[in-house]
Amino acid sequence: MSQQSKPWFARARLKTRQLMLLLAIDEEGNIHRAADALNMSQPAASKLLKDLEEMMEVTLFERLPRGMRATWYGEIMIRHARIALSSLGEAGREIDSLKAGYTGNVSVGAIAGPAMTLLPMAMSRIADEYPLLRMSLLMESSDVLLERLAQNKLDILIARLFARHDKRNLHYQALAEEQVCAIARPGHPILETGTPSLDQLAAAAWILPPAGSVLRHRFELMFQSVGLDPPRRIIETSALVFLTKMLEQSDHLAVVPVDVARHYADHGIAAILPVELSCKMDAFGIITRTDWLLSPGAQIMLKALKDAAASVYGVQLPMEEVPV
Repeated sequence: MSQQSKPWFARARLKTRQLMLLLAIDEEGNIHRAADALNMSQPAASKLLKDLEEMMEVTLFERLPRGMRATWYGEIMIRHARIALSSLGEAGREIDSLKAGYTGNVSVGAIAGPAMTLLPMAMSRIADEYPLLRMSLLMESSDVLLERLAQNKLDILIARLFARHDKRNLHYQALAEEQVCAIARPGHPILETGTPSLDQLAAAAWILPPAGSVLRHRFELMFQSVGLDPPRRIIETSALVFLTKMLEQSDHLAVVPVDVARHYADHGIAAILPVELSCKMDAFGIITRTDWLLSPGAQIMLKALKDAAASVYGVQLPMEEVPV
């Protein structure tokens, strides 16, 4: 291969140390602190950056009186440096997993509803067929999950995409709409009154998602749209373990996805109130990245999720994904 036909990074003899330096300067905002973070001298760090800028014939950072700020060229290099180093880190984790006797790793993030219905079916099937595939699940809000996906800390999401989300480099396949309902402890006095009115619900004590969440906003809007003040006696939490314990020990109500409520009702943990709430939630789906290759373990998980979705939601999804 001739010198000119080689990729630019091969001709430049790009070093992983230079990629690490780009991220450190971006995080620290100062080459002195970046050098300290990488346990190298400041002159050595300055030379690494100077060599990279001269080779690329662009300025990657503006030198400011009180630090450094990435230029557009620098932002491009930082983004791809983060991807490259994350990929190398993932390669190391996969090799360590194989050396330890496992067949790979996969990390999935999910919102509450599908975490209670879709994931157990998919993971149990994988556990039977690939017992040495190491699986992990994070249950969080869509915002948190998308942030973790961008940081390469998750491989696949079952979550929502809203207009505010950056959909570049994402694949999305819709699964289902998520219904919500109100629940209470078995034997709660409100269950004896038939269908409760919005006035009764407004006067009740509630366990609600944190302020700023989509469900919280729509829950409060349900009361405001008919001229009522939203409930004032509230506890804010997204922790389902705390929620169930609090229901058991108090007369609080809670608003949760229907899939979660049915699970609690089936196990005698809670009862579903006979009232239809108008605070609907948007559809959720399977989300992966277009600029990131799924590992063999993640591909196994993706297939299992789509197979399980056919049973749970009646949705037939092709293995190829359609960009947003």
